[in-house]
Amino acid sequence: MRKIKLIWDFRGPAAAKTAEHHEIHLKEFITIEKLPLNITGFTILNDMHAIAFMVVTDEHMVAVRDALKPHRGELYEG
Repeated sequence: MRKIKLIWDFRGPAAAKTAEHHEIHLKEFITIEKLPLNITGFTILNDMHAIAFMVVTDEHMVAVRDALKPHRGELYEG
């Protein structure tokens, strides 16, 4: 089954902390919606850009995308 990495971009001096905090909300969403997903995270790309992400399957992609409005997505190879 194909996996998609949904990505939220954060920019500016608080990007790292914001991305780290956003991951908490992604985990809460998974729990509340009882989704069979467990891959989330955040990555600091540089001083002014960080991302939070959630990996979903094709089956859940549209519902999660519409509810959480990620900035972009890419195929997940992991």
